[in-house]
Amino acid sequence: MVLTDGWTLSRVGDAALVVECAQSIDPDLNIRILAVAHAVRRRVHPGLRDVVESYCAVTVHFDPLKTDTAALLLDLETEVERSRGVTDDSRSRSRRLTVPVCYGGRYGPDLGALAAFAGCSEEEVIARHSHETYRVYMLGFLPGFAYMGVVPPRLAMPRHRAPRLEVPAGSVGIAGQQTGVYPLTAPGGWQLIGRTPLVPFDLGRADPFLFRAGDMIQFESIAPDRFDELAAVQS
Repeated sequence: MVLTDGWTLSRVGDAALVVECAQSIDPDLNIRILAVAHAVRRRVHPGLRDVVESYCAVTVHFDPLKTDTAALLLDLETEVERSRGVTDDSRSRSRRLTVPVCYGGRYGPDLGALAAFAGCSEEEVIARHSHETYRVYMLGFLPGFAYMGVVPPRLAMPRHRAPRLEVPAGSVGIAGQQTGVYPLTAPGGWQLIGRTPLVPFDLGRADPFLFRAGDMIQFESIAPDRFDELAAVQS
């Protein structure tokens, strides 16, 4: 089904619906995506299992034996139309967060390679990366992994062809236009430029996720001793 502005609404099997817009990293489109997702979550649809937002889509999972699919389809179509007037993240409870990062050394083993790619010093890479404010477009890949963008074009180095088998939790990386923080120790191919002492994912917290879609993130460069101090507080 084609909706307003070329958006589409489709069935995914018998237990999910997906709303999609243009396939691009676009903050204005993502604001609309989050507005649709937030509105659907607030509705009382029996059998609704999950609402998952991404860069340019909302996927709604439901129990086909309990959910009025026709009502859910109509609700999604209505919310896409309403989202045309949304210009900020107020509906998705966007926050501004500062994330301390110790760049380079053992915390950022790819900083030198990225500096060579960018044709500048490591200090300039740090300055450029920490100067920008990044939008969290979505969570995925790992629990709490926040896909953020966009990085300055000069720093948009592609990911490694062969991923590392073990990337430490808290590692800050770049992959093309995106930057992000690894919430868990896991394999990964992003260019690692630093590490934060913050814990992006912790099941012991009331809200396990440090980041959520729509948040605006500023990275702050810190020294190794400050990293140790903050890490001690987190543990």
